Amino acid sequence: MKAFTEIAIPHRDILEGRLRMETYAADLWEVAKGTAPEEYRDREIFLERTYETQGLKQIITEAEKRLRGENADSVIQLQTPFGGGKTHTLIYLYHKAKQWGANVVVFCGDKVGAKDNTIWEEMEKQLSGKIERFKGKVPPGGEALKAFLKKHEPLLILMDEVHHYLVSALTEMIGDSTLSAQSLVFIQSLTNVVKTMEKTAVFMSLPASSPYGDESSERLLNNLKQIVGRVERVYTPVSDEEVADVIRRRLFSRIDEDKVKKIVKEFLDYAERETLLPEGMEKSFYRDRFLRSYPFQPDVIDVLYKRWGSFPTFQRTRGVLRLLAMVVYSLVNLKRPYIRLADFNLSNEEIRRELIKHIGSEYDSIIAQDITSPNSGAKRVDKLIGDSYRPYYFGTSVATTIFMYSFSGGPEKGATTAEVKLSSAETAVSSSIIVETIEKLKEQLFYLSDEGLFFTNQPNLNRVLIDKMDSIGPDKIESFEEELLKSRLEKCFETYIFPRESKDISDTPSLKLIILNNRNGLEEILHNHGDRPRIYKNSLIFLTQDPTQKTRFENEIKKRIAWEMIENDKTLRLTDQQKREIKERIKKAEASVKAALRDLYRKVYLPSRDGLKEIDMGIGIYGSDRGIDKEVYERLRQDGELVMSIAPMVLLEKYLKEAQFSETKKIYEAFVKVPGELRICDQEAFKTAVKKGVREGIFGLGRLENDKPVCLYFKEDCEVELNDGEILIKKEECEEKYETLSVQKTEPIEGIGISAAGTVPTDKPMQLDLFSQMRFEIRVPAGNFSNFVRTLNYIKSKFKHVSVKITLEAMEGEISKAEYEDKIKEAFRQSEIVVEKEELD
Repeated sequence: MKAFTEIAIPHRDILEGRLRMETYAADLWEVAKGTAPEEYRDREIFLERTYETQGLKQIITEAEKRLRGENADSVIQLQTPFGGGKTHTLIYLYHKAKQWGANVVVFCGDKVGAKDNTIWEEMEKQLSGKIERFKGKVPPGGEALKAFLKKHEPLLILMDEVHHYLVSALTEMIGDSTLSAQSLVFIQSLTNVVKTMEKTAVFMSLPASSPYGDESSERLLNNLKQIVGRVERVYTPVSDEEVADVIRRRLFSRIDEDKVKKIVKEFLDYAERETLLPEGMEKSFYRDRFLRSYPFQPDVIDVLYKRWGSFPTFQRTRGVLRLLAMVVYSLVNLKRPYIRLADFNLSNEEIRRELIKHIGSEYDSIIAQDITSPNSGAKRVDKLIGDSYRPYYFGTSVATTIFMYSFSGGPEKGATTAEVKLSSAETAVSSSIIVETIEKLKEQLFYLSDEGLFFTNQPNLNRVLIDKMDSIGPDKIESFEEELLKSRLEKCFETYIFPRESKDISDTPSLKLIILNNRNGLEEILHNHGDRPRIYKNSLIFLTQDPTQKTRFENEIKKRIAWEMIENDKTLRLTDQQKREIKERIKKAEASVKAALRDLYRKVYLPSRDGLKEIDMGIGIYGSDRGIDKEVYERLRQDGELVMSIAPMVLLEKYLKEAQFSETKKIYEAFVKVPGELRICDQEAFKTAVKKGVREGIFGLGRLENDKPVCLYFKEDCEVELNDGEILIKKEECEEKYETLSVQKTEPIEGIGISAAGTVPTDKPMQLDLFSQMRFEIRVPAGNFSNFVRTLNYIKSKFKHVSVKITLEAMEGEISKAEYEDKIKEAFRQSEIVVEKEELD
């Protein structure tokens, strides 16, 4: 789309930045004296820049007919709200009457003081150049007044700010009366006289209501209306529908209507796709309004004229004109295709001052804090919504739109989301970003009401939140952090949170996760257990903080604590809506603090041959409910830093490649003691690898007897004890022994109470008692189970089909469901054990 400045060309004074207040301050008195600015003094310029509304055309027609002696109204009252175009209309009448060759009398009650000339003296002075016949504080009679005025016909009498004059004349005493009362008598006489004349007309402007707010001034206005009401007619110079036309004529010298249609069509096509138009509003209706108001969106005119214009201090036409002239000037170089409420630059001091003088000076700092300063909430949102949206400054523009909708002189305030979308949308992107922006502004701004989309001068919950957050000390943060960490653990490791000394961490083979809030003390824990060297170094896993995430995390913790403090603060007078909002904020804060905790504790350090190896777990998945230790556990498994099982070939290559045998206990201890060795999840992982290697004939399992290896198990099931003397043996040694073994001694099997007999080779057959099948019901003490397995293996060597059914009872203890699933049920599955019946209580 083209820039609006290429389509609607502003007047030169706007382009050059000559935005003096007097340019838009219509002053009939200065025009009559010839001292007004050129825009008002020069008849051609003034008439060219004035849009002739229907009301103005009617007024001009009545005046011209009356001055020609034709049948028309003799006394006309112009009545609109403050700043509604009355004075501008009187100036237009002044220039027209001069153009027609009529005499003109101008009385401006805010320029002629009660101690200066009276109304009748001023009229005589302007028409005759002197004050003779009507000199004095007593008004002339009707006949004398009529005779005098008759001599100067055609005559147009323009009276502005009469009510102002009458109020100031209340204190000017004339005998038992006042100048105000005498002036009312004169006005009554004047209206009666003019009614009887042919070519004289009176136009008087009156405010719709007293701007002074006291009873005496209100009573005066009512008296004035009652006096002139008997003969006058009320005209409204500008209707609401014509305001846009007036503004365009005053601010722009030329508008290319064909190009306007193109711009408006493009916007409306976008608005239709995005469903931006208010419900029930026809597209054609909005198009007609936009065509009349361009380069301003219709909503700009509506908000300024109807909302801001309802303030008693806001001059509707004049105030809107001056403000929009400043807005146009501020946007000249920004290439905007049209002007939205979102484009009002509240950083511009003149624009800001023009607004806050009607709502209170405290909004100067509120605007800075929430919208315009570099650290304001709106500027933070500009950055939060993503790089692709940064050129549009949605945080600032949406906040500006809401601000412009926030105020009126009546009860109406605030905007709907639909209104904000319509006044902030960019046709290049989806309007859904406006909704996201509003939600972020609710979290960032301090004076955006908790009750709706409008600004107030009272701090909202966000401001209360900041105050509460400032009161939270480091001890409270650390305590909350520690409790939070405890709640985020699934007991995958033996875990220690913020240990004070190295001796607080046990020196055992079990895997340990040590969570530290800084790296201080990490080396001490790795190398020492109190006052002695640490033995099981490879069992340690350290989880520490990413320093870049510290500030964010502490801020999220403060928010979480602060929201709870607010909820429990009985001194705060919270509305029901705010209470509901607080509960929602607490819920969001809980999710945010969990995510921040995970992103903070992301540095894992593992003992290695070269010191400590770092693993960065990266940013977590938002909303994940996995425990932090569970994530560490899974990441280490994924990276191969923590193994659940060991291939028997690894044991062969590592410990039997150069040696005939190797002690199982020493191998296992290497895993848990030596930094950089394989880190196994638990002892069972090692035992399972040994059992599998023996069963598959990769190596054998035996004992050292008299410093010599004796193979006890090879290509069969076995139990691994990890006690002194238990060894892994090269398979070659086991194969040789099994092949040359000719005699197997009969020996009692400890702990079972039965014996197994072997065969002794002989040339003579031996007579033996033979059993073709066996069945036992036995009870095995827990500590003797390995002996039972040894016996079972022997039985398997004698019989083709061997099965065991075990009834296992475990009582007087407890185990978690997770441990049962991971440690017992998983072990059964891996060993292909079928559980026929399961009773859990």
